[in-house]
Amino acid sequence: MIDMNKASFLILVFVITFFNAFGQKPQNSQIFISGIIIDSETKEPLEYATIVLNDTKNNQLSGGITDSKGSFNIKMNPGTYDISFEFISFKTIKLTKKVVNQSINFGTIELFENTNTLDEVVVIAEKSTVEIRLDKRIYNVGKDMTVRGGSASDVLDNVPSVDVDVEGNVSLRGNENVRILIDGKPSALVGLSGTDALRQLPADAIERVEVITSPSARYDAEGTAGILNIILRKGIATGLNGSMNATIGDPTQYRVASNINFRTKKVNFFTNLGYRDSSGPGNFLTNLSTFQNESLNSLRIEDRDFERNRNGYNINVGLEYFLSKQSSVTGTYFYRDSNNKNLSTNTIRVFDANDILEFTDTRIQDEDEIDKTSQISLNYTNNINNSGHKLTIDVQYSDSQETENAFIDDSLAIENNTTTEDSKNTLIQTDYVLPIGENTQFELGYRGDFQDLNSNFLVTRTPELDFDPSNNLVFKQNVNAIYSQYGSKINKLTYLIGLRTEITDVKVRLTNTNENFDYKYTEFFPTINFGIERTENQSFTLGYSRRLRRPRYWYLNPFESRNSQNVIYKGNPGLIPTFTNSFDLGFLQKIGKLTLNSSIYFQHSINSIQRVTRDEIRLLDGVNQVITIREPINLASEDRYGFELTANYNPSKKVRLSGSFNVYQQESKGLYEYNKFTIDDTTGAIVSTPEIQDLGNINNSWFSRFNATFTLPWKIQMQNRLSYRGPRFTAQSESKGMFSANIALSKDVFNEKGTFVFNVSDLFNSRKWRSTNFNPNKENPTSINYQESQWRVRQVSLNFTYRFNQKKNQGRERRGGEDYEGGEGFSRP
Repeated sequence: MIDMNKASFLILVFVITFFNAFGQKPQNSQIFISGIIIDSETKEPLEYATIVLNDTKNNQLSGGITDSKGSFNIKMNPGTYDISFEFISFKTIKLTKKVVNQSINFGTIELFENTNTLDEVVVIAEKSTVEIRLDKRIYNVGKDMTVRGGSASDVLDNVPSVDVDVEGNVSLRGNENVRILIDGKPSALVGLSGTDALRQLPADAIERVEVITSPSARYDAEGTAGILNIILRKGIATGLNGSMNATIGDPTQYRVASNINFRTKKVNFFTNLGYRDSSGPGNFLTNLSTFQNESLNSLRIEDRDFERNRNGYNINVGLEYFLSKQSSVTGTYFYRDSNNKNLSTNTIRVFDANDILEFTDTRIQDEDEIDKTSQISLNYTNNINNSGHKLTIDVQYSDSQETENAFIDDSLAIENNTTTEDSKNTLIQTDYVLPIGENTQFELGYRGDFQDLNSNFLVTRTPELDFDPSNNLVFKQNVNAIYSQYGSKINKLTYLIGLRTEITDVKVRLTNTNENFDYKYTEFFPTINFGIERTENQSFTLGYSRRLRRPRYWYLNPFESRNSQNVIYKGNPGLIPTFTNSFDLGFLQKIGKLTLNSSIYFQHSINSIQRVTRDEIRLLDGVNQVITIREPINLASEDRYGFELTANYNPSKKVRLSGSFNVYQQESKGLYEYNKFTIDDTTGAIVSTPEIQDLGNINNSWFSRFNATFTLPWKIQMQNRLSYRGPRFTAQSESKGMFSANIALSKDVFNEKGTFVFNVSDLFNSRKWRSTNFNPNKENPTSINYQESQWRVRQVSLNFTYRFNQKKNQGRERRGGEDYEGGEGFSRP
């Protein structure tokens, strides 16, 4: 992992060297020191290694850096110096009070990787795309060509352990209940819908993603699978620097983005800007077969073609003011404005039991969606001393608004529906870290997260339905949390023990039906993390945490989707939280150029939330029709066992290989109570009878990902990514496996100031979701619903990035409040 203080100091060396060269009178007695710095293991030269010269007489700093061959040649005055040879993630060599009266050639200097620090153990060098630590994996976005010009969803889909399905739903180790944070905090950048907002956030605005599977008490208890922490770019280089990039693609894709930073001794201004205009086809197929007395009764085929247009821009601008060398205040403002258009053409065919066509229709839905989100954040950081004594305070307010207008036309009816949603969120957070001696620290903090949301759904239809699908939902959720944790390091053992208390107050109001659902509960969430570093190349971790899953408002909102009259999705206002006890045992081994990181994990959940399917019979346009309804419910329990392995192998400077594999078993237990609908053979009336269904099920599944990066002739780089998600099963459904492949080529130009990237996403156009639902069960279904969906077809794009006043692989300093919830010391053993 990059030592950001050293990266910052490298910039300081540039400035000092510049002023030494031009701001002082020439001296004829100047001499030189020279040499070559290499990696002790690979024997490869270390470019941009730092040589720091501290004149012990006047305490004046100077120095230089190595070139692409690892060589340095620095002009200096005779004297006595403290000399340091440094490189990111390597152990520093120091020469104290070295008398230099004549030019010296130090010859070849070998630096060793630094894998033994109190607060983190980094085992993969900076040049790797994925850095592995004992309790988390860090994915560096800027080094992955396959996401250039893409979105945050593309970034997450490239992260080990993380999977993004065709609809944009994010899962961690096969579990969709993952908490997504921006810079360590809940954020409006994730948006109301989550999936759409992540598709709009440009990949170029993201610096790295932290995958945290065993969070400490400092983190939210939300997210039974764990936490994905997206860190946005924020430069540290002195002066004006940044990058700009543009992307064109087919199907139609136009993106431009910029990252600009200006820093002086007192202020640091940074901004990320992005604009997107894209459109692409998609498709969704539904085959709904109904049965009566175990014989086929009817077949309804709905074949929907989508044409989506996404147009919008986002601005993220911030100013950091350094009150002193130890403290700073940072203000950040984010704004997103998007105008999306969706045109869906649904071709409907209905066949009878003898496969004779009974009915055809075309249902056209023309939808406009306007999203506007603004967020303002204020951070105060005080690094009280250099030993880790620290206080941070954060205040954040956001306002997100979405308006959807849909016009639906078919041969039987004309429908208009409008959805308006407005969510206001306030966040207050403070964290205090107190070191106790050299190897121990205590930490405590508070977080208040308050959300007020109003969702209004209005439907007008001619002719009118027998029921009114319109509704209005008012959702308020207040979460107050306090935490404390204590950690220490004893020889090779590091431990961190914490307790978090969260007081949750939820109010749900359905104003159309005058229904109220209120929940208030106080829960305790202990966390325990141990790390043992047996050698520099081998370590073990053991973690336990109690976590929860609060139902989001879209899971509670009972309004019915209107894309199809016969296949409906809706929420359940009666959902209660899921509570999970999670255990994780990790092992890390480095063997030469190969790094292996594996873990065995177990999660036990009660009141687990799962989507289920049931059938209703409704009178639609004068005809009794079978309606398939999909909604979430609470099951009794769920146990998840899994094994995960990631590997990184860098056989040479021109070849880098990495892969991940995850296999798990998921066992669910629970009963589903619902009303079964039938038609009386004598009267023709719709009859409803109570039913109880056992949804107990065991699902075995796996997914894998492989990345390979090669340097070709003419310094062209090629990256290939292959991924496969295995089939999945529930008591009511079967989903088929899915394979996808990406390939990218890149070439640096203009002395590495510019980079062209040619990218093909979903090379074989195979990224399709295919699933079969059996209602009420697989053994004796009354309906079988096969669905196939492709959110977007194969994408070909060309991206160009231009950097000014910064190096291609320039890192950034993690000072002050930038690392937010990365933790100090013991939250990263």
